[in-house]
Amino acid sequence: MPLLGLPFLPRPVSAQEKPVVIPPPTKDLSETGESAKIVLAGGCFWGVQGVFQRVKGVRNAVSGYSGGSAETATYDLTTRGDTGHAEAVEVTYDPREISLGKILQIYFSVAHNPTQLNFQGPDRGTQYRSTVFVSADAQRDVVDAYIDQLDVAGLFDGPIVTTIEPLTAFYPAEQYHQDFLTLNPSWPYIVVHDLPKIAALEEIFPSEFRAEPVLVGTLPSA
Repeated sequence: MPLLGLPFLPRPVSAQEKPVVIPPPTKDLSETGESAKIVLAGGCFWGVQGVFQRVKGVRNAVSGYSGGSAETATYDLTTRGDTGHAEAVEVTYDPREISLGKILQIYFSVAHNPTQLNFQGPDRGTQYRSTVFVSADAQRDVVDAYIDQLDVAGLFDGPIVTTIEPLTAFYPAEQYHQDFLTLNPSWPYIVVHDLPKIAALEEIFPSEFRAEPVLVGTLPSA
């Protein structure tokens, strides 16, 4: 049943998979300054956004689209699966408080399942692919090394299928997608698929977890 004033967004429901406890990356990025960004895709952006909004050191986590053109950066078009876009989250963080490596550890462990090719849970299509969009070679090197490290460790049920793509642009999603997990905690999809991710974040990463999420609020007008 759609929420009042919210477009009907049907998503099938199935059992949520368990997170995987993994080691931190042996190679990390040394960053200066107060702000850095990484764009992460791993299935429906509601859950990925909800996870990183509850990570200490994250200043903002915006749901959106990456991989395609500005003309097709809408929910209706992206869900067709032929735009090149992935549902993604732009994570802005303070490198003085949290490193890229720790963000990647959370991403691979609790935010999504990196062994599922072009799907996450019930959501099917390339728009739900597991992808890290990088804006610098240094980011690519860290992500690539971590994927190799995790594959060698053999902690997942299968090989990691996460791809690394150059970030050409990030387009914020429609307002009704922002802060969706926090605003709609009883939505069936959220209950089944995303609230368990928040519980896993608190359990596996207690030092990084914060109970009060940092929310996007109202997006600025285009």
